[in-house]
Amino acid sequence: MWRNIASTGLTLLVVLVFALGGLIAWAKSQYTAAGPLEASICLRVEGGQKMANVASKLADEGAISSSALFRMGAEYTERARDLKAGSFLVRAGSSMDEITAIITGSGRSTCGTEVNFRVGVLTNKVVVSELDPATDEYVELAAFQPGVDEVPETYTEVRDDADVRYRVTLAEGATSWQITEALKAADFLEGEVEAVPDEGTLAPDSYEVTAGADRAELIARMQDAQQAIMTEAWENRADDLPIATIEEALVLASIVEKETGVPEERPQVASVFVNRLNQGIRLQTDPTVIYGLTKGQGALGRGLRQSELRSNTPWNTYVIDGLPPTPIANPGRASIEAALNPADTPYLFFVADGTGGHAFAETLAEHNENVARWRQIEAERNEATSE
Repeated sequence: MWRNIASTGLTLLVVLVFALGGLIAWAKSQYTAAGPLEASICLRVEGGQKMANVASKLADEGAISSSALFRMGAEYTERARDLKAGSFLVRAGSSMDEITAIITGSGRSTCGTEVNFRVGVLTNKVVVSELDPATDEYVELAAFQPGVDEVPETYTEVRDDADVRYRVTLAEGATSWQITEALKAADFLEGEVEAVPDEGTLAPDSYEVTAGADRAELIARMQDAQQAIMTEAWENRADDLPIATIEEALVLASIVEKETGVPEERPQVASVFVNRLNQGIRLQTDPTVIYGLTKGQGALGRGLRQSELRSNTPWNTYVIDGLPPTPIANPGRASIEAALNPADTPYLFFVADGTGGHAFAETLAEHNENVARWRQIEAERNEATSE
């Protein structure tokens, strides 16, 4: 009898073990399977909240099928105590495992309100926007020019929200002085900038920061990024360029940056300057003359005078041979890569073509024809404006 009881007990134990194993396997599959959420949501996790509260909220939002299973999964994967406060984008169909990773990861908010301080070539702009989870696109709430426009109430209100995200975005072609002055006006940053960084050494990009971030540390990030871009581009440069150093490459890239705003033109523009350098022809580019007059401290705001084209500054490429002594702006990656891998063309000249781009020419006669066409376009536009 005892043998039968033992046998039956063993059988039941085996069944229970298999049942438990099946239950665990089922729970794991449910935890990692696509979730029921039909449309993306922005999940707000308050400071001090427990995983149980978040699980209930997710269940109410229809993001998970079981709050109990969600809590057990977080405990099983040892992430329940890593819950972060913030606003997190949970995409449609996210699994419980993916949602757990989102709310226990870096803690960086991925939705909600964002303040973007945009440093431009001519103006600076602060844009307050909010992510629409349904479209995964930002909706602008307010925008203003710092120091020029009245600060909107929307911005004042979000400045007191600890969950707001901040970023600083640099436009390609802005000068180091412009960037430094702009950062002084960013009231969510702290600290002093002792000196204007060397021209060309700040990488145009979008930098996420936190409220109270140090200005000098942010500039150091920009410098490190530009150094990395330059090093990579220099290592992959074309053969036989008329450029001896990485510093000269940065100068050429800055000229390319200021000469065209059409991305696909950059390699052609670079080829013109490379061809001129190879043939010992002066670069004769207006942006260098302007930099010699302004030193990068703002825009000239008017056309160049003939006397200024003959002015004796180290940056006047109508007067000097070769490259100027320093960059004339902070070039982006595309202009840097174009300067170090220019298109293979015979062009020596270019002029505006009326469409926002340029007309290129191999000979002076062709160039003069292009110039005549551009002057005709300018005259027609001026006449239309005056009517």
